[in-house]
Amino acid sequence: MSLSPEEWTTIFLSLRVALLATLICLPAGLALAWLLARKNFWGKSALNSLIHLPLVLPPVVTGYLLLVAFGRRGVIGAFLEQTFGLVFAFRWTGAALAAALMALPLMVRAIRLSIESIDQRLEGAAATLGASPLRVFATVTLPLAAPGLLVGTILTYVKALGEFGATITFVSNIPGQTQTLSLSIYSLLQTPDGDAAALRLILLSIALALAALLASELCVKRLTQRVTGTA
Repeated sequence: MSLSPEEWTTIFLSLRVALLATLICLPAGLALAWLLARKNFWGKSALNSLIHLPLVLPPVVTGYLLLVAFGRRGVIGAFLEQTFGLVFAFRWTGAALAAALMALPLMVRAIRLSIESIDQRLEGAAATLGASPLRVFATVTLPLAAPGLLVGTILTYVKALGEFGATITFVSNIPGQTQTLSLSIYSLLQTPDGDAAALRLILLSIALALAALLASELCVKRLTQRVTGTA
């Protein structure tokens, strides 16, 4: 089970990609979840469908659309490169962007369900006491939705850690630059005598995913106890 320097590079890159993808998803996921849970507006169903579209689209299609939009010749990609010097295509940051887009529906759904379960009378009571909408959100809604927020964050991280289809389409499979765990496993399985190395990474991927999910269960249980005041 000893890992080579190249495999360690792949592992650290995967962890970094998953972390950045989660940080990208957090503000967007929280804002979208609150909007869908608390507001009624024209096009709400369309927005909800658009958010969840990556879950039902072939990941390769999502990766291709990212390449068209964020590639160096894409409308968004060209603007970001010329204005801010940011390049996503065929970079590890692009892998994080692809992973974030694929994982965003999981975060939005988890947080939305948590917000919808909150008694709105509690928020109304805070508002009648003079709290601004932002203060109500920060002091009432967010603490009560913390279990869902935690679940969404961990699910996003695990999903980003294992993302494959959109990533390989958008940023390719470049060792040391964009080759994450899933891409490395794919490459090893296509290589003669690569089964042993692939098995090591497969077992490591399973261990990381299980550890994250178990930690999620434990933390959610403790957070729920604190929120509800149960022992």
